[in-house]
Order: sequence, then structure tokens, then C-alpha cells
Amino acid sequence: MKKALVISGGGSKGAFAGGVAQYLITKEFREYDLFLGTSTGSLMVSHLALGMLDELKTIYTNVNQESIFSNNPFIIRRVSGENVVTINHLNTLWNFFNGRKTFGESKNLRKLIFDSVTIEMFESIRKNNKEVMVTVSNLTANQIEYKSSNDCTYKDFCDWIWGSCNFVPFMSLLEKNKQQYADGGFGALVPIRQAILCGATEIDAIILETEVSQINRIPSKNPFSLLFDVFDFMLEHVEKHNITIGKLAANGKNVKLNLYYTPTVLTTNSLVFDQKLMTKWWESGYEYAKSRREELMSEFRPDVLPNDEMQEFRIKNQRL
Repeated sequence: MKKALVISGGGSKGAFAGGVAQYLITKEFREYDLFLGTSTGSLMVSHLALGMLDELKTIYTNVNQESIFSNNPFIIRRVSGENVVTINHLNTLWNFFNGRKTFGESKNLRKLIFDSVTIEMFESIRKNNKEVMVTVSNLTANQIEYKSSNDCTYKDFCDWIWGSCNFVPFMSLLEKNKQQYADGGFGALVPIRQAILCGATEIDAIILETEVSQINRIPSKNPFSLLFDVFDFMLEHVEKHNITIGKLAANGKNVKLNLYYTPTVLTTNSLVFDQKLMTKWWESGYEYAKSRREELMSEFRPDVLPNDEMQEFRIKNQRL
């Protein structure tokens, strides 16, 4: 059996995925052979492959806007206890005047990736026969690409992680090998099907959205808020398509697929990195995973099974 952990994109909401993964690995003792992430998920998978939960939690509960942006295109204000996000026109104009292709720059994130995903970690992943894979969108070739730790150098792999996270046009554009790359979520927000193509027979997929849409957006007030709404609309439908295709592929290949959604809407702007909220989301993810596992376990009722089905139940129970 080959087990895979898949983590979707979701920016700051990745803290919730960290809590879910922590419970699955440390309390359920789930062991995975393949770790596949998109966007914020790609930031997490190297640490998860090595069981470095404490180090990952430290990163996700201490990161802020300065950790990500070298030129922040946003202004964040607290109004009645809520974060209100507007565009920093000065920083955006500075980028345009300097010939940049995006509204903001995320070079600080690249530095954070190289600092937190070390060459020793990269080599240890290979030695332990784990495979870590990240998703990028190749805008030049108009296709989704999956970059594996088995096929990359350390420097290239860190670049691919950075490219997978770059939500253009608000973050940097990765230009590599004479091609342009951006956030993998533009085409494969939840790469379940890729995990199946890589031979996974059991998959835990953490999806950083609610299972059913729970919000109605207020009308856009400027071109930038309209752009955000358009991206959110697009990504929501990409996610639904990915999950539908993933479920069909899982059924066709007899793959066991466990889905973990966020139970509530965490934020409407995942490019805002609030340390207090992300700490709260990590803990919420941990508690949600615990309740979700209990729910999955309750689907099997050994007290009502006939004797000849008891062994089958026990086998499934062990797999869970």
C-alpha cells in the first residue's frame, strides 16, 4: 500500500492544515509515502515528510506580512476588531515604475523557504524514501506541472516551492528555464488525481475551504477588490473540479479517499497573515481532525456486524 497526504492551497489558512496533519501523524500514527502540496500546501510537505511538526508550527504561528512580502501591495487596518484590506497604491506604483510584472513582490518568502527547508532536510527526505511533490502553473506552456523531490536539485526544489506559492499578480512571478510560473492552485488546487497517478492506494486530503459555500460576497468597490472576487470565484470552481475528478479517479482505482474540509469560513482574504488567527486555526485544525476521525470510525459498527464480517471491519479499522 502507498499512502499519500495531499494539502490544498489556501495561503494563511495553511495553519489549519498544519493542525489536521499534526493530529493525523502524532495521534493516529498515520504514515505516508507521498506528500503532495499546492501553494501553502507545498510549504508544509517537506516538514511533514520528516515529522517536523513543532518546527512547522513555529513557522506558521509566527509568520506575518513582512515574512512574505518584500514589497507589500496591501494595507491592513483594524476596524471594529476586523481586518480591512485595501491596496497600497504607492507600493504598487513603485513596482510598475521599476518594470515589475506584478503588484507586489514576495522575495522575503523565498528567503524564508531557503531558511526553513534546509539542504539537510532535502537529503533526509530522499534517504528516508519519502517523495515530496509540489504543484506549479506553467503560464508559458499553459499547463500544470508537478515537481518531485526525487527529480530536482535542492535549489530548484526550493524555487518550485516558491513558485507554487506565488499568487500572481499580487506576489512575484517565478521566471525559470525561460518560462514563467505561478501559483499551482490556478489549475490544481487539490491535486488528488496526481496522487492516484503516482500510485497512492489511500489518500488523506486536507481542503482549506468549506464543503459547501457559506458566504455571499459584498459588491466590489474598486478594480482590485473585483480582481480578488474574480480569483476567488475561479479558484472555488477549480477546487470543486479537482475534487470531483479526484473522487472519480479514486472510485475507478479503488483508492480509499478521506477528505478533511474546514468546518467554517476561516477568512475571506488568505493573503493576510495574522499570527493570532493562525495560531487559533492550527488548534482548530487539530480538534477538527480528532472529531473527523471519530466520524470516520463511527461509519463502521462492529456491534451490528455478523461474525463473518467482523474480520473485514477490523481490517478497515486498522487502515483508519
